[in-house]
Amino acid sequence: MSRLEAKKPPLFISEPLTRDAVSQSLSLLSGILKSSYGPAGRLKQLHNGVGGCVCTTSQSSALLGLLSISQPVLCVLTASVRNHVSRFSDCGLFTAILCCGFIENFRSLNVAPFTVIKISKHLLSLCMDHLKSEACGCRVPVDFSSVETLVCLVRSILTSKPACMLNKTEVDHLTSLVLKAFIFTVPCHVETNGVLGKCVIIPVKGRRVVDSTVLPGLLIETPEIQLGKPLAVKRTGSNMIKTALFSVSMSGDGSNAEEGTIAVHHGVSLEVSELNQLLNVGKQLVKDEVGLVVCQKVMHPSLKQHLKENGIIAVDRAGLSLMEPLARVAGSQPIASIHSLSPGCYGSLKDLCLESFASKHFLHLIPEDTVICSMILCNRSETAWDELKRVCETAEHVLQLTVKEPLALLGGGCTETHLASYIRHKSSSLPASTFRDLGCSQTQYQLVADGFCRSLESVARSLSHEGEEILTDMVYGHCWFVPSGSPCVSKWSDLVSKCGCGVNGNTEDLSWRFLQGQSGSSVIKGCPKEPSVKVADLMTLDCFAAKCSGLQVALETANLILDLSYIIEDQN
Repeated sequence: MSRLEAKKPPLFISEPLTRDAVSQSLSLLSGILKSSYGPAGRLKQLHNGVGGCVCTTSQSSALLGLLSISQPVLCVLTASVRNHVSRFSDCGLFTAILCCGFIENFRSLNVAPFTVIKISKHLLSLCMDHLKSEACGCRVPVDFSSVETLVCLVRSILTSKPACMLNKTEVDHLTSLVLKAFIFTVPCHVETNGVLGKCVIIPVKGRRVVDSTVLPGLLIETPEIQLGKPLAVKRTGSNMIKTALFSVSMSGDGSNAEEGTIAVHHGVSLEVSELNQLLNVGKQLVKDEVGLVVCQKVMHPSLKQHLKENGIIAVDRAGLSLMEPLARVAGSQPIASIHSLSPGCYGSLKDLCLESFASKHFLHLIPEDTVICSMILCNRSETAWDELKRVCETAEHVLQLTVKEPLALLGGGCTETHLASYIRHKSSSLPASTFRDLGCSQTQYQLVADGFCRSLESVARSLSHEGEEILTDMVYGHCWFVPSGSPCVSKWSDLVSKCGCGVNGNTEDLSWRFLQGQSGSSVIKGCPKEPSVKVADLMTLDCFAAKCSGLQVALETANLILDLSYIIEDQN
């Protein structure tokens, strides 16, 4: 007889942010994230300790998804950041580092959390109003009639993850491929509500990155089809290829039966009945002049042979992930039953052909008007390919977000330092009525504003991994990096050529100062509306929608954590 134990009372942890264990865990997570940030970020290798695959990455989606976190406060933080990444794909590390900075800077203030939260929300509204105004110096309009800004945006994403191990030639090649793939997914004819298509990434590992390519339409791997033989495809009277997509199993093993009891008469074989039903479906497909049949699951060999004898190409085991793009390419929904085929359940294709890449053979589905394309993505190793796939998916999502809101933000730490300078300037000239409305003193407001600005600047400082000195100018509030080991000079302009985003040069005296997070008011003239260098000259850009959301998520999460007074843990 097992021994019964009395239930243990829950564990109450009051004021969790004052506990050393929480502070140390937060500091450790912040250090991991900061050291992973930017093009020069350090890679992290994650494994589960009992075998299995090893992930080498500096991406937030992989880091936060694989890190084992048990501290409740950190669980709140990482869950919030992961939710942001699931919606925007980009700026995950920015959001997490900024959130850690807010928590670390705000909790050290001698100001009540309730007051800190009210003031920080006001500061956030100032930032968002500035970012959404035409006068904002770190906003860059994206013109889709020209590719220069889009090239900068995609290149900035590709170069931000060192685990992809790309050289300049490979970055340029992939940038053009990502843009080409995105253009394929934009519908040519939009009547009311246009829907963007999808780029399907096909892995080819062990090949050069420059071997990667993009094709309109959809590629389905078909090792059974021989390349040497000509592809004879049955066509309709209008010279189109009628297609049938099945999401149901066509194996004939009864796997489609619902839960319950099946009554079978004496002497009747269930397998033979199912096969006869499948062959009847095949006869109907032949009668309806179908040229291509694709099944998500397994297809019975006898049915495949019957279709082949009647000039129909049959592909099975397509998988769930391909069904949505298949439906978009063919223009029809998958058929979910083998017991009824309506005339309207078929789709159509313009052409079919065979493609070969490396040791793989593909059936190339070419529609009349496509918003689906296939990217054959190559990289030398599995680790680098996994990272590159995530980066390309992020770039595609960022371009889709940019269509909805055609703006970008300056990267390289310049948006963060510009916002910090703007907030210092703005907060020093607020009317007394603002402090009364917020229920705080001017001193309290300035303390919180300084912590807010130091948190933004800490993100920019996280881009330095080689001991570089970091400057900010007093004119535009941009971020400048001085190489480590540089000689002492009387003029900073002798050591810096361009700011972090690449927009401003050292052609004028910008009154640089060290970026150490200290308080002080910067005079902001605003960034020039027209960049002082051409947009194509390697300007670093960030996704506007993702960064604005990251700023909001970081502060809201930090405020939630700052407001925690108890953690209650069940000990049973």
